[in-house]
Amino acid sequence: MTSSRNRSGRSASSTAAGTVRHHRPRPFAPDQFAAFQGGSDPAATAEGAALLARALVEGGRSTSDQAAVRRLVGLVEEAGIDTVAQWWADAPAVSLSGVLWRLYALRSATLRNGAQWAAWYRAGHEAHVARAVAGPVEPPGARELQQLTTDILTGAFTGDFDVALERAAAYGRVVCLGQAHHSEALEAGQPAQAAVLLRQAKRLLGTAEELEEAAAAWRRGTLD
Repeated sequence: MTSSRNRSGRSASSTAAGTVRHHRPRPFAPDQFAAFQGGSDPAATAEGAALLARALVEGGRSTSDQAAVRRLVGLVEEAGIDTVAQWWADAPAVSLSGVLWRLYALRSATLRNGAQWAAWYRAGHEAHVARAVAGPVEPPGARELQQLTTDILTGAFTGDFDVALERAAAYGRVVCLGQAHHSEALEAGQPAQAAVLLRQAKRLLGTAEELEEAAAAWRRGTLD
């Protein structure tokens, strides 16, 4: 595992440097999450959410306990997507908090509506380069995509963090292309639904671009 220095002076993993992390934080236990679920001071709440994001990332990447990693990957199932959204949905996109929200949200959406996401993914098959980066899954059905997104999130805690972000971005690019294709097919008979789906595709493309930007920031050691 490699690390680089971020703006706050703390160490963060990166593929660009070869130094060893100076401390090995312990992953948070589920009952510790409650302290970050909100408060009367928005600034304090945002700071607490950012600290939680860093603790989860650094703790997960510092442990060899696979059960602990699985609990981190399953955070949404344990805490609930609404709670996770309260922590991080409003965080800057290019931040650890923002990145974690996007990784968890992509996985949660795929788990929740796997058949639809698989249909979009198959429709986006022309994005061959992005598909290869995301990771080959054949045939790309609901179960395969659910495993793919789980593997991507697991990789954020056990592998190269920037690679995990790039894989998530590639996954989003394939799916958003499929959404665009589906939108075109709906235009004649269901124009309103087509417009909604096209907006979703544009938002997902934006998410992919943000994840790519965050990956570059991680390599520079500036993702806080």
